[in-house]
Amino acid sequence: MRATYSKQAVKVLERMDGVTKQRIREGVKKIPAGNIVPLKGAPGNFRLRIGDWRILFAYVEKERAYIKKISPRGQVYKGV
Repeated sequence: MRATYSKQAVKVLERMDGVTKQRIREGVKKIPAGNIVPLKGAPGNFRLRIGDWRILFAYVEKERAYIKKISPRGQVYKGV
């Protein structure tokens, strides 16, 4: 799966340690496999869980996802 990242998502990835960054990038590449759940109240948006991190994304095309937000579990849903 190809992915496009928002500015916010890129900033978060740049600040992460190498192991976590690699786990998230591998998880994004494997979309639509993984722990993916549609977001209630936000049609067309989905959540991917990787450890304590959550990735919010939407499908732009059939084989392309737009990564909107990457945050820890307790903070990701604020402002959605």
